[in-house]
Order: sequence, then structure tokens, then C-alpha cells
Amino acid sequence: MTSRRPQRGAAAPAQAPRSHRYRNLVNPFEPVRIFSDDQVENMHLAALGILERQGMRVLSPRGRTVLAAAGASVDEATQMVRLDPAMVSAALATAPREVNLVAANPQRTCHVGGRHVIFAPVAGPPSVSDLERGKRQGTLADYRDLVRLSQSFDVIHVLGQMTEPGDVPVHERHLDTTLAQLTLGDKPPYFYCRGAAQLADNFEMLRIAHGIDTETFRREPRCYSICNTNSPLQLDLPMTDGIIEFALHGQLMIVTPFTLAGAMAPITIPGALTLAHAEALFGITLAQLVRPGAPVMYGSFTSNVDMKSGSPAFGTPEYAKAAFGAGQLARRIGLPWRCSSATAGNAPDAQAAYESQMSLWGALLGGCHFMLHAAGWLEGGLTASYEKFILDVEMLQMMAEVFQPVPATADDIGIEAVAEVGPGGHFFSAAHTMQRYRDAFYTPLVSDWRNYGQWFDDGAKTATQRAATVWRNTLAAFQPPPLDPAVSAALEDFVARRRAAGGAAPQT
Repeated sequence: MTSRRPQRGAAAPAQAPRSHRYRNLVNPFEPVRIFSDDQVENMHLAALGILERQGMRVLSPRGRTVLAAAGASVDEATQMVRLDPAMVSAALATAPREVNLVAANPQRTCHVGGRHVIFAPVAGPPSVSDLERGKRQGTLADYRDLVRLSQSFDVIHVLGQMTEPGDVPVHERHLDTTLAQLTLGDKPPYFYCRGAAQLADNFEMLRIAHGIDTETFRREPRCYSICNTNSPLQLDLPMTDGIIEFALHGQLMIVTPFTLAGAMAPITIPGALTLAHAEALFGITLAQLVRPGAPVMYGSFTSNVDMKSGSPAFGTPEYAKAAFGAGQLARRIGLPWRCSSATAGNAPDAQAAYESQMSLWGALLGGCHFMLHAAGWLEGGLTASYEKFILDVEMLQMMAEVFQPVPATADDIGIEAVAEVGPGGHFFSAAHTMQRYRDAFYTPLVSDWRNYGQWFDDGAKTATQRAATVWRNTLAAFQPPPLDPAVSAALEDFVARRRAAGGAAPQT
């Protein structure tokens, strides 16, 4: 690059730092449709028919009581609950179409619905892995490091349960994971549904961190959770009661059936989607019966299995098609839609990357609003990988760049630059280029764009090896967000008191 300076305009118009543009993502593209409107309507009506004729088994007595009081048909002997279509329609009418998910840092508050997109990290793996230490049981130290990584990248919008800290007793685990989210991050946290007692602790800690009372807390969501139905057609006790507790407290519940075509659902895509749709409608209806207007999201996680082994498969063509269809069903009922990025790969290699990329395209082209497992998922969700987390962040940032608007003013088109350079010239030192080159293109986090010789002489490191360097450097440079010392002390005191009292046993 020469030192030539442009004659007009020393720089392009100032913009926010590139990563800050990822904080509130808006998908500008129209969703892909795989079914006709009539086909979507037929699946919706079929799902209503399943709920009316077969119903769902609800293992929670509390849940069955709520449903019976609202007029559902409840058979206590079989624990089966059947819903009239009118009850489901009435519930859908009260469910909010869009909500804000409020963060401790107002700049991290997320808008749920519309054309907005939220990326959440992997949730729930019992194991973690990295190149240096290999695969192992997740620990609290790993959990805290994964919170730090989630906090460090603007393209990750919320925190999560990135691994199970196996070195912490289950009756105390919720205290330590919540403390980590509230002291190492300022993004909306994730709480497991493991019973009312644990959620009471989670909610109280969140109120302490935000400095608010119970009434304010219930006014708008500040945390989220996932309810997975036990497909086919069953809601277990902690999931049912989790829906109830989140609805009572006005927090965001994402109702997500986990349907694998050919295993827990019909082998066809429309069949699997229809069953999942019925189960999602049931959970959403329950939330609205508890509290009309409770924030809920329509979740989908439909894929296929390897019919030779029975193993789940992710990032497949069927996975992408199911995502397109689930998005259409979510739009049919007018609710925000959660999807996922997933892979069956066992290592952060090419398979893991292309399956995750396939999942991303399926979800984002399908119009999803909330993507769970967007960073770190490996081995069908059994492992959270440090290197995969970074590789996924790279892909998410590239997707975020695709979402950025492309202005096309006369100045952007650059007719004067073409005239300045003329035939046979180059644009490296043109005024138009000099005004824009610092921020014209995406700068990769992991990708190495050097030629082969430069890459080879620098160690010939693969993308996975470079990702390992990125996560280590990110953790070494991490600084937690500012937190009032009095709030930090109050949180520590609460955890100490609850630990001394025996914590809270999970609901089973």
C-alpha cells in the first residue's frame, strides 16, 4: 500500500466497531419455504387432532391439576391429558409475539422475535474437550472458562449451561453455575428446570444481581430456559413444573420437542414435524394457562437417525429441510422460533464444520429467532469443545456479516474511482479505497489467508490448532464486566447461606 493520501474525505463515515454490530442482529432475508400454505395448515390441524384424541402423558401432578382446572380432559389413571383445539387457539392468542430479554448491561438486552436473531452457546454436555487435555468430564473450572468465552464475543448474545460441572454436587451445582454467569458475564443467563426449589435460588440471585424486587422481576424476562418434551407425547415432572415456574415469574421458556425421525417420531419429515408441533403446542398452552401473556418460544429440534446404527445424525439435508418446515409452523402460530446448530462429529474437524454450517444455513435461511448450541457443540451434544467453540464463533461472525446491510449510494458505487484508476491500473491506492480499506472487509478470527509458503513456514497449523491459540489467548486476556462490590458480596453471601442450608435437591 502506498502512502498516497486521498484528496477528498480522509476516511469513510465512522461506524461502530465491527463486533458491536453483531450485538443486535437482524436477518434481512425472506425465510425459505419448503411446504405450501395448505400443507402447513394440514400439519397444524393434524397436530391439534393428536392433542384432542391422544393427548400427552403429563407426569407432574401439579401440571395435571393446572390443566384440569382449565378444562382439559385429564385421566389420572393413565396421566394422559387431552386438549380441545379451542383451548390451544385461545392460548396462542395470549402468547406474546415479541419480547425483550433484559440483560444486566442494557447494551446486551436481546430482542426476541421480529427479524432479530439471537445466538446462544452449547447447552448441557457432560464432557468437555480441547487439543491439549483431550476429552474429560466437565468441571466448574471448565464451566467458568466457557462463560468467559461466551462473554468475550459479541456474536454470542446470551450465556448458557455449556457443560455439567461434574465436580460439584447436584444440590449445589445451580448455585455455582448461576454465580459464574452473574459475576463473569452481563448477558442474559440460562437456568435449568430442575425443580421449584432450585429455580427459586436462581431467580433470587438474578434479582440480587439486577437490584430489583419480585414485582419488577416478573414484569419482563431476564433469563431463559429450555423445556424438552420426552418425545413421543410425554412431559416429565421437572420440565412440566419448569414451564409452570417460568410462566408464574414471567421468564422466557422455550418449549422444544426433541424428535428424531425414525426413532422418537415418524420417519418422514412432515410426520416428525407434526408430532413435534403437537408437543410444542401442548407446552405453550400450559404456560399460557398458568399466566396469559407469559413469554414463550416455539422450539424445534428435528433430525434423523442413521438407520444402520440408530445413532442420531445432525447437520444433514433432512435436518435443514426440517428446519425450514419448523420455521413455517412457527410462523403459522405467530411465535418466535428456536432452532439449533448441531453436528454428530466427534472431533473439531471438517465433518463437524460442514455439518454445523449445514445446520446454520437451515436455521437462518428458515428464519429462526434463537439459535441454541450455536458455539461449542460436538459429539451429538455430549461434548463441549473449546476449539469448536472458536470455529463456530468464526462461522457465526461470518453469518453476521452476511446480515449487514450493503449500501449502494453513488459514493459506494465509486464511479470516480473507476475514472481515477483508468485502464490497466489498480485500486489499492485509489482515494475510494484509502477511505475504506480499514473496515471494508471482514477480518477473520481463525482463517489464515496467507499463501502456502508463508503458512508452511509459520508452522503449517490447521484451523483447529489456530482455534486453540485463540481460546487460550481470549481466556488470558479476559476481564469480567464491572460489578458493584456490594452486589458481588451479596451474591457470595446468598450462595454461602444456601450451601450451608444444604442447597436444593433437583426434582426427579
